[in-house]
Amino acid sequence: MQQLFKHIKGDAFGGITAGIVALPLALAFGVSSGLGPSAGLYGAIFIAFFAALFGGTPTQISGPTAPMTAVSMVVIAGIIGANDGDVEKALPAILTVFLLAGLFQIILGGVGIGKYIKYMPYPVVSGFMSAIGVIILITQLLPAVGYYPAEDETYVDQYTVQAEEVILEKILSNEAAEGTLVLEDLENTIAQAQTIQEEEINAEAKSIAKRRASGVLGTIRNLPRALNNINFLSLGLTLATILIIYGFKRITTAVPSTLVALLLVSGVAYFFKLDYRAIEEIPSGFPLPNLAIITDFNFGLVSPYILTALSLAFLGSIDSLLTSVVADNMTKTRHKPNKELIGQGIGNSVAAIFGGIPGAGATIRTVVNINAGGKTKLSGMIAGVLLLIILLGLGPVASQIPAAVLAGILITVGIGVMDYKGLKAIPHMPKAEVVIMFVVLILSVFWDLVYAVGVGLIIASLIFMKKMGDATAELSFVRPLNQAPDEPWEDEKNFPERLKQEVYIKHLSGPIFFGSTTEFQLLSKEIPETASDVVIRMGKVPYIDQSGLYAMEEVILELQSRKVNIYLVNLKKQPEYLMRKIDIIPDLIPQEHMFKDFESCIAYLNKNVKDTVK
Repeated sequence: MQQLFKHIKGDAFGGITAGIVALPLALAFGVSSGLGPSAGLYGAIFIAFFAALFGGTPTQISGPTAPMTAVSMVVIAGIIGANDGDVEKALPAILTVFLLAGLFQIILGGVGIGKYIKYMPYPVVSGFMSAIGVIILITQLLPAVGYYPAEDETYVDQYTVQAEEVILEKILSNEAAEGTLVLEDLENTIAQAQTIQEEEINAEAKSIAKRRASGVLGTIRNLPRALNNINFLSLGLTLATILIIYGFKRITTAVPSTLVALLLVSGVAYFFKLDYRAIEEIPSGFPLPNLAIITDFNFGLVSPYILTALSLAFLGSIDSLLTSVVADNMTKTRHKPNKELIGQGIGNSVAAIFGGIPGAGATIRTVVNINAGGKTKLSGMIAGVLLLIILLGLGPVASQIPAAVLAGILITVGIGVMDYKGLKAIPHMPKAEVVIMFVVLILSVFWDLVYAVGVGLIIASLIFMKKMGDATAELSFVRPLNQAPDEPWEDEKNFPERLKQEVYIKHLSGPIFFGSTTEFQLLSKEIPETASDVVIRMGKVPYIDQSGLYAMEEVILELQSRKVNIYLVNLKKQPEYLMRKIDIIPDLIPQEHMFKDFESCIAYLNKNVKDTVK
């Protein structure tokens, strides 16, 4: 406890500064997610506090981030759509998915996955981060110009017929569930259909219109209509916000430019009584747990999003651990990756229970904390408490922030989150890595973020396996003998001259795995007809998988069918264990044909191999 308060002054200043930076971003990410500014603020409060308290990176400041919000936005839109556009009805299922993501993170940390997450291929990460930036930029175009499709009567009218069909389907579905959907009882169904009110149809049409206009494709479809219906006040507020964010940085970085833009533009809009659109009202008072997660739990509604929850957990883990590395470099310390994942998981789980969106370690906020003097986990906890105080004391004031201001903030976030380092390196990168980057970027923007990362990982893994297979073949000299014979190793220079036609020595280097089995199987075809004995030197083979194991068995059987004797030299522990498990040893290769070193193998060959080729 004494250690926790050792740097109280620096931690207090760092936490307060980071909390101030987090405020506008939390509100903006909440609006972007589709759950409203309060969800972003709740997420920032609980994730910052609990991730710091239980995490493994003392200076980390956590909360909603651009990547996590982008994936959350997809989850939220999908579940709201499955609940007829009713946010309140969909909220328990949405928060359950977020809770599962947090629990998955705790499990990942508990089983020690943290140390492996760093192996995510850079082209996949780069393409994903750039895609996040593009998604945020595109989806903020409509609010930036003040166009809201659900409020455009002409646009909504297009979906009136579809809305009537949806309502009728609900009636028929309810009747069928009650067992009354039979010919004799159609009067009841017709009577219910005739009671449908115009307001109900209009509400359903608005819900459909909003869903059709959501996401990247929805924004692109509605962009021409938006440009024909620009609200110039909203556009002006958005542009003013962007200009202040970038311009104020040239004056000083001591005060967060995002906060300056939020206060200045919102203040002008409010005090000059401009006719702007405010963000949704932020409830005052301490957040209450959403018990409907338990009482209204519906596994059928949540089950399609299990993989998405797992993806959120992995994404939040990667996002957090990358920030942890940045913090380590700045503070000359080392974080505890698995403990950090457990802390992030607890933070996201608690945030979900209280209605917050998920988050991760936030690089900018962490850097601000460190530069302001933060040194221990107390700084992150202070940041969370500060946001809670702002919620309790200034919730009604924050509700007056123009929506266009948050759109401007998000546009700068979208611009900043893209991986310019990776994009600039494209001319110098291998073509395969460039392809992976653009595949992930394009699929993320126009299809699905989670599946895009999966496709990118599969492609990257296949390319890696191909390269490893080629490298193993190169090192193992798996080639036709007339092109490049094996070079003798130092201990082979004294090999008996009389046996060089009968004994063929093969060097293997690197793992024998499914990516290299094709080349390895060529071995049996390379053995000259004069050879009666083959020595396979295995000292540089650290690992063999099941595919490699069966490829070796096939080669051995092929050579034995030609009456060729096989000897293994310096076989490592893992390959020997597997070869004994499937009885390659001793059924195919007897124990006396195995040697710990090449000298003992030469001695055996001298005694037992006859010179048959003169």
